[in-house]
Amino acid sequence: MQSEWAQLHEDVVFGRSHGRIIWQPRIICWYDDKKFAGEALPSAYEGMEIADIYRSLGCSARLYEFNACFRRVEDERVTHRWQETAAGEREHIIETPVGRQRELIRHSPNNPHPIHVKWPISSEQELKVLIWREEHASWEWDQARYEELLAALGDLGAPTMFMPRMNVQSLYIEHMGTQHGIYALYDWPQTVEAFFAALEENHERLIDVINASPVNIINFGENIHAATLSPKLFEKYHLPACQRRCERLHAAGKFVCAHWDGNCGPLLPYAQQTGLDGIEAITPQPQGDVEIAQIKEALGDEMFLLDGIPAVYFDDVFALDVLEQCVHELIELFAPRLVLGISDEISSTGDIERVRFVGDIVERYNAQFA
Repeated sequence: MQSEWAQLHEDVVFGRSHGRIIWQPRIICWYDDKKFAGEALPSAYEGMEIADIYRSLGCSARLYEFNACFRRVEDERVTHRWQETAAGEREHIIETPVGRQRELIRHSPNNPHPIHVKWPISSEQELKVLIWREEHASWEWDQARYEELLAALGDLGAPTMFMPRMNVQSLYIEHMGTQHGIYALYDWPQTVEAFFAALEENHERLIDVINASPVNIINFGENIHAATLSPKLFEKYHLPACQRRCERLHAAGKFVCAHWDGNCGPLLPYAQQTGLDGIEAITPQPQGDVEIAQIKEALGDEMFLLDGIPAVYFDDVFALDVLEQCVHELIELFAPRLVLGISDEISSTGDIERVRFVGDIVERYNAQFA
């Protein structure tokens, strides 16, 4: 039997909520940063796992943990080897029948995420190796993992996943870094476009698995930022690939959104051309580069907004009434096509009790539709 949060989540995004919305903040950064720094959680939450904190706060969670159900399977001839260097860095060697890739990372005392000393691609030959890997990789569904996650987290929301990044964003964020990726676009255009084609074909195989799965809420985890993905690049590469993905996923009845969490102003005019049902994490001023009214104009009356509240409003630098006013504005403009959340996450310095405060506002709003 589907839980109340999971039912409401699907009812909202598939237009069956009869006016209600859902409050679905992300608190992972707040939790993980405090754990990494060895900082105690507020006493009310000390010793809790993150799922239990969501339950204590009385709100839904966006369950991207279900990504673990979609497993990428490399060609059996690909091998991965990790080793420590004399400098204390981690070296990752990927061997294939057509050559190797080499990645070098080091850990920081200030952040749980590693820093790339050398990206997996720094030469055209390494990019050709990656093309071969994408051409030969497949995807499979893990039913046992799905059932485990459903049992552990299914009361917090509907199963959700995010797909790997498309073309330019994949090149920047996953393989080369932004600076080297930009050079590659202009220095090796044929090889880069061959990579984009191989990547999309690989993702077509993933979509086959997604469409056959019970996961109905699909995100494109792109981390769009207009300062690095210009309108010209967006039109040439990202937009048509996004439209093709959406067409296939919609044919299987999936709800499709994308994560745009950088400066989005120059790209918002394309929103309704993407084929997406909604956009996640667009960040309004004073944190992002757009006003809430601009977001509404761009999304129109048919697209959903996921999130919307600037994360800085959860810090005590801003008065509580500023947060409250923002929440009411978002509800007035976007409900019922609104999965209310934080753009992008509450920070480690945020007041977690403000999450409960927003939840109370949403509960009062939804009560009128009972």
